[in-house]
Amino acid sequence: MPAEIHVPELGESVTDATIGRWLKSEGDAVTAGEPVVELETDKINFEVEAEQDGVLQSIAKGEGETVGVGEAIGTIGEGNGAVPRAAKLERVEAEGPVAEHTQATEPKIAPEAQETEAEREAIREEADAPREVEDGGRRASPLVRRLAQEYGIDLAEVSGSGSGGRVTREDVERLIREQYRPAAPERQRSERPASTEDGRTEERPTIQEASAPAAEDGREERVRLSRRRQTIAQRLVEAQQTAAMLTTFNEADMTAVMELRRRRKDAFEQRYGARLGFMSFFTKAAVGALKAFPKINAELQGNELVLKHYYDIGVAVNTDDGLVVPVVRNADFKSFGEIEKDIAELAQKARDGRLSLEDLRGGTFTITNGGIFGSLVSTPILNIPQVAILGMHKIQDRPVAVNGQVVEIHPMMYLALSYDHRIVDGADAVSFLARIKELIEDPEFLLLEG
Repeated sequence: MPAEIHVPELGESVTDATIGRWLKSEGDAVTAGEPVVELETDKINFEVEAEQDGVLQSIAKGEGETVGVGEAIGTIGEGNGAVPRAAKLERVEAEGPVAEHTQATEPKIAPEAQETEAEREAIREEADAPREVEDGGRRASPLVRRLAQEYGIDLAEVSGSGSGGRVTREDVERLIREQYRPAAPERQRSERPASTEDGRTEERPTIQEASAPAAEDGREERVRLSRRRQTIAQRLVEAQQTAAMLTTFNEADMTAVMELRRRRKDAFEQRYGARLGFMSFFTKAAVGALKAFPKINAELQGNELVLKHYYDIGVAVNTDDGLVVPVVRNADFKSFGEIEKDIAELAQKARDGRLSLEDLRGGTFTITNGGIFGSLVSTPILNIPQVAILGMHKIQDRPVAVNGQVVEIHPMMYLALSYDHRIVDGADAVSFLARIKELIEDPEFLLLEG
């Protein structure tokens, strides 16, 4: 019997989602456990699977629509997916005839929901005739042949994209659009009197451009923003509007860290199965600095400041769908190897679109690394409700005065700390960043802080 597709529970505090895209079309066969639709939430995208074998009988909510938890968005019926044409014919018979459309300057090729009476007749023919017929040396269905005949298309000139060179409806529609594409703007003369030396008037040409919608000439494209991108935009604006955000800068000499990595990276990878990166050093340094300045590991709730005595460090990861910040839990209890493995796993899940809501929940402090994209310096925006965020940047060789006597070339990195000045005083912010610098430039301190 038919079964409805419902929006599942989306996680704590998430009550609705957006239909991202349907992975199946009406009439397609589905099997139990097979993904049929992708939902977008504020934090992650996830797929809803079919609960039984059958056919996607109907789609109740289209792409881009907002749906709530428990809402029915489609139906799976019995069958094997071989009945889409019969269903369409049944709909045509129920709707009855419609008037023929009139052709405008550029033809509007109607979707299946807007067939002409001629197309409806072709559908009826197709229900009783062979699925594909030779026409001009090309295989095509009666509906495609009828559409080609209506617009004067010779099927012999159409390159079929279907199996075995079959001409599809999309092939014909594409050729129709190409034939009726608006012409380029032309120079047109319009009379505009102009005085000459003997007092006569003469005609001067002016250029009048034909105005066409940008969508028709291809110079503009409209792309629906994903739910995540909309949420990112809202939260960034909210952070700037609600927090008294300020940024302080410092720079760290990366010589000691880079030398340590050079000596230990092979043994580290053999032992932990993960590369020794810079992020584990900065995560450990952040934990040490947060312990010294607890207000930076806090959250403002109304008139109260919530000081957090645990250290869940968010690590910003860039994906095709936007920035996400999965969280390394209890970073103060983890070794360098455990932190690197966690970061590598979370980054891979983010790129594959497999992050769960639990991976993104909470977080007390965030680190973002613009240096991997070549950024030399930037001012990161707060990941609210957190009150501070650390920005790492590109490592660049620069001349450095050593002991006030000689100038040497050292690998240097600019560090940025953006903070909510309502909670964090400037002195604490500057001292916090100086503490990070101290721990990075002498990594042995990290063992003591750990």
